[in-house]
Amino acid sequence: MGKIRVVVLFGGQSSEHVVSCMSAANVIDRIDQEKYELLLIGITEEGRWIRTECVEDIRSGSWRDGTVSAVISPDATEKCVILMDGESAERVPVDVVFPVLHGLYGEDGTVQGLLELAKIPYVGCGVLASAVSMDKLFTKIIVDNLGVRQAEYEPVTREQLAHMEAVTERIEGHFSYPVFIKPSNAGSSRGVSKAENREELKAGLLEAARHDRKILVEEAIMGREVECAVFGGGAEEVVASGVGEILAAAEFYDFEAKYYNEESRTVTDPELPGDAAERIRQTAVSVFRAVDGYGLARVDFFVTEDGEVVFNEINTLPGFTAISMYPMLWEARGVSKEELVEKLIAHGLKRFD
Repeated sequence: MGKIRVVVLFGGQSSEHVVSCMSAANVIDRIDQEKYELLLIGITEEGRWIRTECVEDIRSGSWRDGTVSAVISPDATEKCVILMDGESAERVPVDVVFPVLHGLYGEDGTVQGLLELAKIPYVGCGVLASAVSMDKLFTKIIVDNLGVRQAEYEPVTREQLAHMEAVTERIEGHFSYPVFIKPSNAGSSRGVSKAENREELKAGLLEAARHDRKILVEEAIMGREVECAVFGGGAEEVVASGVGEILAAAEFYDFEAKYYNEESRTVTDPELPGDAAERIRQTAVSVFRAVDGYGLARVDFFVTEDGEVVFNEINTLPGFTAISMYPMLWEARGVSKEELVEKLIAHGLKRFD
């Protein structure tokens, strides 16, 4: 029996392009190449798909200069990648795809839809779970039905900002300051801001509108930021890791604090009030099931001083960089990165069983 061919998709057209490359390099390093044959495909920020020769090219960024284009055929009878180099084309059969794509056009169900059409097994959540989890507004609507405590919110659309005074009056009628403003569809805290007054609220709404036409304004939750990793779904039991805490260098955990501020730290198994840790684990599993999750997700919460657990958001393709919480949480439970990657690929292969 030959090796199982795994396509690793990385890069992408989102604002998290660089982080996706960092995650992909770490995933590739942990794949058992005695068992799996790798086909690396990078997606440039402009949307060009390129075959990549090795992980070193991903780390250096030179993969973007590649000349062999790659297309996943949507034809379910082929289950292949078409490689094109000048006038020549080659069809390469594929067993499973590992999408290491964060944010839009990768974590939002778009790539998952292509793979469903092609009937190619893939790692991670399906179209529905990816789409609704990427959209913070629809995640909140689903979680409301679970009876889970989450931040109060007001939805705003970009079109409504033409009547800014009416929007700010509506928000001020619901909340006192401070509030948080978030694009509904954006990853890694892009476009997120905190407003202490009306002028900051207006500026935050305009900034969020640069990233998405749907915007959420939320009450400020005063609490510790914590995360929980989830694995499973389908025929496999859904299990949760322990809890990790984010010690952000900035006032809140924005994109810069997350990836570029060396003073930001993460801690596994922090001491939390009462049974907060167990309630976080149980709620993480409930939210994952509610969005029809499959494979993996990281579920984020706040914990208040008196031990109240408040759901924040779910990420269906969490980071896999050297500082990412998802693999760190499983390592703290005795699951190495190599074992975790193996479990994710194996679970992906079961998708159409």
